[in-house]
Amino acid sequence: MADLGASELQVLKAGLQAEYKRLVSEVQDELMRSGEQHYIDLAGRVTDLGDQSVADVLADLDAAMIDRHVHELREIEAALARLAGGSYGVCAECGADIGFHRLKASPVAVRCIDCQARHEKQFAHENQPSL
Repeated sequence: MADLGASELQVLKAGLQAEYKRLVSEVQDELMRSGEQHYIDLAGRVTDLGDQSVADVLADLDAAMIDRHVHELREIEAALARLAGGSYGVCAECGADIGFHRLKASPVAVRCIDCQARHEKQFAHENQPSL
């Protein structure tokens, strides 16, 4: 495990758990709202293609938000597993310690600052549409 003290680990773990609970609550709220068939009601009232497009965009935004939250939940679960397994705070690429301040800012970080910068530079244009 990284060179983190017990109090630092406890602060990070508490933050991860709090964020996990918050995201679960948001996902549940979004699913409850979508369960009310908001989109179906909205789409049923549309009178033209423009209104239909707005209804489609609203439904897509709700789905994208839920998807983003689920992705964040998975990252938190992975961080908590690393914490339990003793590998939390260790860079997945170079094996160096990830500093407390970086983990405080991004508790799900899997790379040290240097490796993350290289990763972002290397994959900067991936998944970006080009015309």
